[in-house]
Amino acid sequence: MKRKVTFGEIMMRLAAPLHQRLTQARTLEISYAGGEANVAASLARFGVPVDFVTRLPENDLGDACLAFLRQHGIGVKHIVRGGGRLGLYFLEAGAAQRASKVIYDRADSAVATIEPGMIDWPGVFEGADWFHWTGITPAVSERAAAACLEAVQVARYMGLTISCDLNYRAKLWKWGKTAGEVMPELVALCDVAVGNEEDADKVFGIRAPEADVTGGKVDATAYKHVCDGLAERFPGLKTIAITLRGSISASHNTWSGILRHEGTTFTAPTYDIQPIIDRVGGGDSFVGGLIYALGAYPGGQQAIDFAVAASCLKHSIHGDFNQVSVAEVEKLMGGDASGRVSR
Repeated sequence: MKRKVTFGEIMMRLAAPLHQRLTQARTLEISYAGGEANVAASLARFGVPVDFVTRLPENDLGDACLAFLRQHGIGVKHIVRGGGRLGLYFLEAGAAQRASKVIYDRADSAVATIEPGMIDWPGVFEGADWFHWTGITPAVSERAAAACLEAVQVARYMGLTISCDLNYRAKLWKWGKTAGEVMPELVALCDVAVGNEEDADKVFGIRAPEADVTGGKVDATAYKHVCDGLAERFPGLKTIAITLRGSISASHNTWSGILRHEGTTFTAPTYDIQPIIDRVGGGDSFVGGLIYALGAYPGGQQAIDFAVAASCLKHSIHGDFNQVSVAEVEKLMGGDASGRVSR
């Protein structure tokens, strides 16, 4: 496969260990994560050449983040340095009926203060065929939104396939404009759009009829309406995918997905995931799986099946990055969900 490019903010992830609450934890586990970096990690794990583009501060934390990305096979040569700080997020992993909790500390981060023109996008995209961004980046700040639009416009001009994950984050849209005001211009330039059960509703007001996300009712038939609504609103979208999570508890979810690809709709099998080890990054692992599968398999059914199986496995892995192989995903796609020891 040709090289892929993702762009966005990566943060230091500080997680309370062993499902402790942040108020009781006396140590925090350090890793690095962010929606677009998570997608890059999946692609690298699947053997796809991929570059992650971001802005990191010129200090030891920025250096540590670079080393972490390199460790996972992600290209970092287009990362620019500067800005005051690395963004942080604190994670409290839920269990049973106690929900997980995320606290952001990313104001005035290196990416929040990025400016258009800081990244040589024609140089970044030379030799690449795919560009991925998420709705998190334009939510971070007005300047990050402008830099994201610049990247999308150059990618469109250079003929790359452009994908976006709608990724609505209510806690981030605080800089003066709403997601509904900013996102349409960006999504209109894309070929592929991905969202979860609520993203299209929160961003564009396109809602699945009779869906009850908190009650675990996420029937695929209802979400065909969402895919069709997005296709009507944005005619340039050739591919639209929605992840379908039934939240029974923090430790027990059902997981599936629906794909509208070139006018035909495909639905993946539903997995019953219990217990969940770490669900953060699950949607990103779906996107990474979908990008890989759309290039690796001939049909839409195999593409959605691979994406859902890959992200199902992610729920068994600590950290945001999905560390599974193509062979492991294909084994689950083939029906082997036994979890028996491989000897």
